Amino acid sequence: MSETTGLWTALLIVSDWAIRLIMLPIVPTRRSPEAAKGWLLFIFFLPWVGLLLYVLIGRPRLPRWRLARRDQYLQLLAPVRQRAARLPSVVTPHVDPQYQPSVRLATDLGMLGNLGGNKVALLTNYAETIGRIAADIDAAHNHVHLCFYIFGDDARSASVIDALGRATARGVACRVLADAFGSRPFLRTLVPKLQALGVAVRVALPVRVGIKTARFDLRNHRKIVVVDGRIGYTGSQNLVSADFKPGMTYSELMVRIEGPSALQLQAVFGADWFVESGEFIGEAAFPSPLPAGDTPAQVLPNGPSSSTQRAHRMAINLIYAANERVVVTTPYFIPSQSLQDAMETAVHRGAEVHLIVDDHIDQFFVGNAQRSYYESLLMAGVRIHAYTEAFLHTKSVSIDGKMAWIGSCNLDMRSFELNEEVVALFFDQGIAQQLVAIEEGYMRGSNPITLTEWRKRPFIHELIQNLTRLVSPLL
Repeated sequence: MSETTGLWTALLIVSDWAIRLIMLPIVPTRRSPEAAKGWLLFIFFLPWVGLLLYVLIGRPRLPRWRLARRDQYLQLLAPVRQRAARLPSVVTPHVDPQYQPSVRLATDLGMLGNLGGNKVALLTNYAETIGRIAADIDAAHNHVHLCFYIFGDDARSASVIDALGRATARGVACRVLADAFGSRPFLRTLVPKLQALGVAVRVALPVRVGIKTARFDLRNHRKIVVVDGRIGYTGSQNLVSADFKPGMTYSELMVRIEGPSALQLQAVFGADWFVESGEFIGEAAFPSPLPAGDTPAQVLPNGPSSSTQRAHRMAINLIYAANERVVVTTPYFIPSQSLQDAMETAVHRGAEVHLIVDDHIDQFFVGNAQRSYYESLLMAGVRIHAYTEAFLHTKSVSIDGKMAWIGSCNLDMRSFELNEEVVALFFDQGIAQQLVAIEEGYMRGSNPITLTEWRKRPFIHELIQNLTRLVSPLL
């Protein structure tokens, strides 16, 4: 070995250990134990690669300018909130004592209360949902706001695009927010098409270099439609054809809310729009709420701008509140230890706990890491159902047939920590029973996964699942 080669070898060894030792106290700061262990393990085995990835995606924080804009938006929204609080039409609904602490928690976390007076519909037909959105846009008088992770430019989204064009032609203000990553295949044609129709368009969380540089994997995963501040939609469905991925057809669940809680979706959209554009949608976008039904609804936004992991805490709280039955439906399930403990504890308390997931693996690392959790869940008594009839993209939770959670948020750490998400909460037995009926349909279209059969899976599958689990907190 030459003297130069020996010097470089020594420098590499010293630098490797320096990275390991320096990152040891840095990585755990403001991070879950699961994520900290995953990063430290990665950095220990591949110090330079781990350091580079950590610099790029290791800190789940938004840039300061985005946080400053969020604060500025809340100041602009304060008069709207004060005015709404004084209106007699804003009704605080009665809630079962079992869920009163959950309502308080959601209100404290998201700063949006539980409001009565809503008319709520659960929508499971993919084409009919998009048709209904287009019909509501055609009936708009003042404004239309859309935020989608995937906003397509294809045959399925054409009806909504055409409706936006008709709306702008009659003087309705239309704003569209599309995520830079999720909508990337369509942006080149979609943006100029919408702009030519008179629609204001912004791209959410674009990759930038310079003073506004941000993590490229922080995404706006929300699905929101608001029409005239009176009607709102949210849930799991993107604005794109159901078969936009070759070989897959998506099954979705959306919720249409007409009434006061549509204004809460408006507030969430307004925050995202202000951060991306610097434009406040204005107090006129928040008309006095009018009752449209008798269903309570509460919107809970979630994202990296908050350090409280709102959706994560809410999910755990609801599972611990269950007495009889918990059903979790999600295509991506990579739980924290606390979420896994909550589900297993519910079983030991005597509750039925069902996990409905998709049978397909559309993302290699995520799909295999997810399956690494099945054995311990099955051993605890959690019943796992693998849906086979389509790609099940629904994200929902039902508790005791009395409470329903429907939104864009997967039950995984990426959604809890990194993505901008939104969840609609319904502390209402009528809506919860409708969700239970949908869940039972999912179960009928699923293959049950039993512990005996799961343990018979090929060793190579088990090995891959266990290896991908090591990096699951990073996914």
